[in-house]
Amino acid sequence: MAEQQTRFTTEGLVIKEMNVGESDRLVTLFTRDYGIIRAFASGAKNIKSKKGAATSLLTYSSFTILKKKDSYRIYEASPIALFFELGSDIEILSLSQYFCELAYNFGEENSPNEELLRLILNSLHFITKKLKDSELIKAITELRIATICGYSPNLVACEGCGCFEADIMYFRLEDGSLLCSECNTEKSGMIIDKTLLSAMRHIVYSDFSKLYSFEIPPEAARRLSDITEKYITFQTEYHFHTLDFLNSIKEQI
Repeated sequence: MAEQQTRFTTEGLVIKEMNVGESDRLVTLFTRDYGIIRAFASGAKNIKSKKGAATSLLTYSSFTILKKKDSYRIYEASPIALFFELGSDIEILSLSQYFCELAYNFGEENSPNEELLRLILNSLHFITKKLKDSELIKAITELRIATICGYSPNLVACEGCGCFEADIMYFRLEDGSLLCSECNTEKSGMIIDKTLLSAMRHIVYSDFSKLYSFEIPPEAARRLSDITEKYITFQTEYHFHTLDFLNSIKEQI
């Protein structure tokens, strides 16, 4: 008896791609309806293939997929949005690939996470169109992913005395808590001023529709990016290889 094959249609972002042979491609998709899926795209590298652009890295596409047991094959694909073009800024490309690695590590197979996908797509849009400071978008993405995926910091008030705000407060990477200067006798943690604290609270607690609706000075954005980067890597204990490459690019600029 022939094994059953099912067909379904979904939208998804190509977050990984690997060439197979001379004409085929194996892609990892972060889909709207099924979470992470690895699918085979036969003939995708052929010049005349309609699957070529749609299965390229950093492309958001509509896919018709055939499933047989635990294997997936792309039957049809058409691009919806492309987040990479030839000649793109190397720093922006590196940051985009970092966002893809974040999506891969925080997304789950056969488990949709629409908020996470929406976050990645919006952040890619903002950085590729250069609508906001890339360091600010990086910080928003890192801290909001932490919040979505169970690593949310507690930024309501000082953990010791309940002080809501001070000129200088300390953010502790190990538990995501706040301490004011009086309670933090050891002066441990990362120093944050009112601007950074306000930005972090906005990222963690705002409705998604308002997530990107703020600005901070470029220097503050760089400091915020450093804090959120250290926080997400400390909390997850994961080594993001694309982040290493991104930081090496920044050092050369």
